[in-house]
Amino acid sequence: MAQDTAALAAELKDMAAADQRTSVRAHSDDPVEQLNWRRLTARHGDRLGEIMDEHGWPTADLVGEEAAHAAWLIAQHADRQLDIQRRALRLMEQAVSEGTASPRDLAFLRDRTLVNDGHKQIYGTQIAGVQDGAPVPWPCEEPQRMDELRAEVGIEPFDEYVAQFAVA
Repeated sequence: MAQDTAALAAELKDMAAADQRTSVRAHSDDPVEQLNWRRLTARHGDRLGEIMDEHGWPTADLVGEEAAHAAWLIAQHADRQLDIQRRALRLMEQAVSEGTASPRDLAFLRDRTLVNDGHKQIYGTQIAGVQDGAPVPWPCEEPQRMDELRAEVGIEPFDEYVAQFAVA
């Protein structure tokens, strides 16, 4: 990996680590914490936009698996920058078709972008909330085919996935 792509990989991993450390702020009751989360994800989204301008989608071939996954996480959390999220989706679709990006990550980003655009999701990856202790997904286009579609991209069955969100 060339020095500049090594630096890019390190930057993406650092951004993802900061995202994960502070993601609890997104659902905080404290408006200051929520604002800090929004500012962080906006900075990261802006930077991802610059990276996509310069390199296209940061694939595993370019930056390594961990940094490529970090780029996906940054796009996934760019909920208030739908232009960045949609662009990442298009570039990731191309990378997946070329075999250089994760179909699983693409499925999560596709669902997230669809939900953010007010459409039904495909894979059931986006959870709207919890009702009576059970996770409630955003509506799905074809709920009867959801597990089949999930399997095609390497996502566990829906019941297994939502079990991690269940409130005892």
